[in-house]
Amino acid sequence: DRHGAAAGLTQGWHLSHTTRQNIRNSELAPLGMRAWQIKDELRQGARKPYKELIDVSSADPHRAGVKPLSFVRQVLAVCYYPQLAKSDKLPADVRQRAQRLLGTCAGGSAGSYCPAGGIPEIIDIVCEFISRRDDGVPSYPENIFITSGAQRAFVEILNILVNTLRSPITGVLTPCPSYPPGNMAVVMLGGAVVPYYLDEEQGWELKIDELHRALESAKGVCDPTVLYVINPGNPTGHVQSRKSIEEVIRFASEKRLFLMVDEVYQDSVFEQESRFVSYKKVLAEMGPPLSHTVEMASFHSVSKGFIGECGLRGGYVELVNVDPSVMRNLYTLMSRDASTTTGQLALDLMINPPQPGDPSYPLTAITLHISDLRVLEVLNSLPGISCQPVKGGGYALPRLHLPPGAIQKAKEVGMLPDYFYCSRLLEETELCVGAGSENGQRESTYHIRYRQSSDEVLRRLTSFHIQFMKDFS
Repeated sequence: DRHGAAAGLTQGWHLSHTTRQNIRNSELAPLGMRAWQIKDELRQGARKPYKELIDVSSADPHRAGVKPLSFVRQVLAVCYYPQLAKSDKLPADVRQRAQRLLGTCAGGSAGSYCPAGGIPEIIDIVCEFISRRDDGVPSYPENIFITSGAQRAFVEILNILVNTLRSPITGVLTPCPSYPPGNMAVVMLGGAVVPYYLDEEQGWELKIDELHRALESAKGVCDPTVLYVINPGNPTGHVQSRKSIEEVIRFASEKRLFLMVDEVYQDSVFEQESRFVSYKKVLAEMGPPLSHTVEMASFHSVSKGFIGECGLRGGYVELVNVDPSVMRNLYTLMSRDASTTTGQLALDLMINPPQPGDPSYPLTAITLHISDLRVLEVLNSLPGISCQPVKGGGYALPRLHLPPGAIQKAKEVGMLPDYFYCSRLLEETELCVGAGSENGQRESTYHIRYRQSSDEVLRRLTSFHIQFMKDFS
C-alpha cells in the first residue's frame, strides 16, 4: 500500500529529485479522490458552479465519457452467454468470432482456467499481429507472455533485472515526464530511477546527448543496466522517428543496457506526418550484430490500445534476444499472475479487429485520440499556456507559465504549483485534470495533463485559466 511504500523509501534507496517530488505529491489529497467526493456531492444535490463533473485526468477513455466499441462488447457477451450466438440480431462476424474464441477455451467455456503464459491460440494470433505490423519480421510464441496488463509484465521483467543484493544498486534510465507507476515499480523493487529529460521545446524529442548526461549523473549512485522508453509518449504525445529509434538502439548496445519499450499507444498515432515504427522492426532491419545482441522487452495492452478497455486487464510482452535461462525464470514469474480469460479474449479483438467488408467494420474503423489542431490553437492562444503538438498517445501536456503570485500561494498552502492550479480548477469548475508534477518535469516548469478535447472541457479550462491568471498577476 502507499504507506508501506513510503516506509520502504526511508531504508536508504537512492531517489532522484523528480521521484521524491512525485512521492511527495502523491501524499497530498489525490485529485481523483476529491473528484469522486465532488461527484457524490453533486448527486446529493449540492450547489456547484456546474451540474456535472468531468474527469479527464486518467488514461481511461470510458471514464472520460468515450463509449465502448459495440463489436467488443457484443463478442464478449456471446462468449459469456453462448445462447446469444443463435440470435440474428447480432452481426454474423460477431457470432463467428465468439464461437472461434470459445473454441480456444478449455471446455469451450470462458469461465475455465487459462494456461500459464496465455492461451496458445491467442499467443499465435499475437505473433501474427506483430509480424504483420513489422512487415514480415518474425515473432515466435516462446517469446510471448500474455499478462494482466502491460504494467504487470513490466514489473515482472524488472524483477529479473533489478538486483537488490549488489552494490551499487541497479539503475533504470526513465523518461521525464514519464508514466508514474513505472518509476514507482523501479523504486519499490529496490532500484534507482535515473531520469533523462525529453526536450519539450523540440516536441518532447528524446536526445542522445541527454541519455549520456543521465548516465554520467548515475556514477557513484547506482549501476544503470536498463533503459526505459515510451513510444508513443505518455503523457507527452510525441512519436519517435526511425532515426531516433536507431540512435537509442545504438546507445543501448554501446552501454550494454536492456531496452524496456512501452509501446501501448502504438494504435493511437493521428498526426498525418507521423508513423509508429516498433523498436523490434527497427532493430531487426539494422541487422547483425545489433539485431542478434540487443536485449529488449516490448509491451502492449488492451487498456491503451484502440479499444480502450482498461477494466478488462489484458496485455502482452514480447522478449527479444533474451537468454534461454532467463526466459525459464520469467515463465515461472509470469505463471504467478496469468491474465484473465476475458483479458485474453479482448486482446484478440484488439489485435485482430474487423476488416473492410465485415459487418462490424464501420463501427470499429475509428481512432481514439485526444487532440486536433483546433485544441492546440485554443491552448496556445491563452496567456500563460503553451502546448507542443500532440502526435499520438492518450494525453495532451500543456505547459503552465504561472505568475509568481500563484507559485507563492501554492507554497503557502503546501502544494506544488501545478497541483495547486489543478486543485483550484477542480473545485471551481468540476473539471479534473492531472498535475504534471505527477509525471515528473524539469525544475521550475509546470504542466497539466488531460485526455479529452471536447468543447466543454476547453470551455471550462479557458474560463478558469483566464480568471486564475488575473487573480495572481
